[in-house]
Amino acid sequence: MTAGSFPGTTGRVGTPLDGAGLLDMLGVAAIVVDAHGRIVLWSPQAEALFGFPAAEALGQYVARLIVGTEHREEAIRLFGEVLREGTTWAGVFPVRHKDGSIRNVEFRNMRLTDDLGGLYALGIAADHSAVERVETQLALSDRLVSQSPIGLAVLDTDLRYVLVNPALERINGVPAALHIGRRIGDMLPEVDAEALEAALRAVLATGTPLLDHPTVGRTPADPDRDHAWSLSFYRLEGAEDRVLGVAASVIDVTERHRADADADRSRRRLALIADASARVGTTLEVERTADELASVVVPELADIAAVDVLDSVLALRRPGAPEEGPELFRALAVKAGSPTEALPAADPPGAVAMYGADRLVTRCVHTGLPVLVEHVGPGDLARIARSPEAAEMLARAGVHSYLAVPLIARGEVLGALDLKRDHNALPFDGDDVLLATELAARAAVSIDNARWYQSVRNSAVTLQRSLLPGAPPKRAGLEVAARYQPAQASSEVGGDWYDVIPLTEDKTALVVGDVMGSGIDAAATMGRLRTATCAFADLDLSPAQVLRHLDRITEGLEHYIATCLYAVHDPAQARCRIANAGHLPPVRVPVDGPAELVHLSPGLPLGVGGGTFHTARVPFRPGDRLVLYTDGLIETRHESIDERLALLVGLLDKARGPLEETCDELLRALRRPGAPDDVALLIARSTG
Repeated sequence: MTAGSFPGTTGRVGTPLDGAGLLDMLGVAAIVVDAHGRIVLWSPQAEALFGFPAAEALGQYVARLIVGTEHREEAIRLFGEVLREGTTWAGVFPVRHKDGSIRNVEFRNMRLTDDLGGLYALGIAADHSAVERVETQLALSDRLVSQSPIGLAVLDTDLRYVLVNPALERINGVPAALHIGRRIGDMLPEVDAEALEAALRAVLATGTPLLDHPTVGRTPADPDRDHAWSLSFYRLEGAEDRVLGVAASVIDVTERHRADADADRSRRRLALIADASARVGTTLEVERTADELASVVVPELADIAAVDVLDSVLALRRPGAPEEGPELFRALAVKAGSPTEALPAADPPGAVAMYGADRLVTRCVHTGLPVLVEHVGPGDLARIARSPEAAEMLARAGVHSYLAVPLIARGEVLGALDLKRDHNALPFDGDDVLLATELAARAAVSIDNARWYQSVRNSAVTLQRSLLPGAPPKRAGLEVAARYQPAQASSEVGGDWYDVIPLTEDKTALVVGDVMGSGIDAAATMGRLRTATCAFADLDLSPAQVLRHLDRITEGLEHYIATCLYAVHDPAQARCRIANAGHLPPVRVPVDGPAELVHLSPGLPLGVGGGTFHTARVPFRPGDRLVLYTDGLIETRHESIDERLALLVGLLDKARGPLEETCDELLRALRRPGAPDDVALLIARSTG
């Protein structure tokens, strides 16, 4: 006899199979009967099925052994047809068990012929209930696989497809038959097959299932759009832990993935708006606000961002946006998320450039509407860049998407927020337009506030400086140096002033004052007080009398209050007479001793009314210095006045050089960036 393997198996001819197979599960029995009906072969499974051992069955007439009398005639007839005609009979037949019970057995009968021409009948038999149970299980398994809406696949240990169900066939867009024997990468070149096969090998090696593994890619079923899938892998094992392969389930979760992505995108956009609310408009400086806006949108929204404002808007002379013609833009800020050749292609901050009506940024400010170019082409770059050379730089940088949104505040177009993408592969879309418009609108209000504030501030500074004296006059026996610095950062200009007033007999009045408040009104009040001080100084009054007159005047100046130090230097007496109206004490620096605060009766500030002022006499010999200043020089939010006064005295004790250098040294050491108050500083040195 010969043996062979079935088609489709991977075992060699005669190779034994490990464990139990389907035949063992069914308990298939083999019986061979000769032409007379006697049993000549009785398999062990037959003994299990019918209850008779081989010793009792061999040589017996099969019909008498296992067929009841009521069915014996039918059994003999069927047996005769198989032997005479060589037909194959299959069906269910009741047989008798050794224990006397009747059981339904499923038979497959066929005729055999030996090499001498002898006839035999081969009967293959199995318990009918066992066959029905297996058939039901197979049918259920087949329906489960074929009708499941979930993509199912079985891969062998070499990770080649063995089975693909219709659902996976639809997901992949490839017929199931073409999958068989091929690997994932052969069928789906647009997915990360290498990562998937690594995960499958891990499942094969460890036996640990991998559940709900996410992956994204494209299949021939929808080659133009990304899809998301949830994959689960588990190892298939036979009897005695023999590894058969790996099973995979595939669920298309694209809609859920997109919904999650949209929700995440919305969260990030809300976070960006919240971030912009906190970071944009922290000062009343136009350039700083523009820089804050550009920093917020890069790199979350754009790879390159530029903020350009119409030059006429900054000059406060633009009546409204025209509908045509070129526009003069001033670049305020430009930012890039990473090094790129597109950055130098933009106008640097502070630069002024004329853009024609054909340019996209010009169209943006003319219409007051966003301009979106999702996919930038060569022709678009010429309408985006400032020059052909800049367009070439943008092309080399890989700029592929462009968006410009107007900066609109209180109905007026101020300029545009210019956005580009080169590293981010996604083009700008409608959601990006909405987000950029929202950010630009918020920033535009801050820019508008800043430009109007700066205009008012510039006016106040101009007025303040125009009301202050020019270079101190040269006086006999006295050398003078003075400085005025307006408030920095976002604070307004105050009413600080100083004055050097020539008097009779070579005397000189030295004055420092500070009007409480800020802005043009404070500067105007300062001008009135300075004029009045000069007038009273001509009357040769004592310092205390001058302050009493100034106090009465200040009471009528719209409730303004001011502090003031008024000193008169008399070179003939080598002294100064000083009166104080609520001001910080001056510092005297003797030529041969340490610097010290001059302790005076403080008096009430001017404008309070009813104050009493006293004149003190302070030695002022040749070489001595007297330093008068306003509180903006020393006051801070984090240090006490005493600490700052001590620091001032210490600095003056060391600064014994020229007066001009001393002024600069004091301002450098004591003036903080973004100082919120004005400073007036006056240093006088007696020359004898």
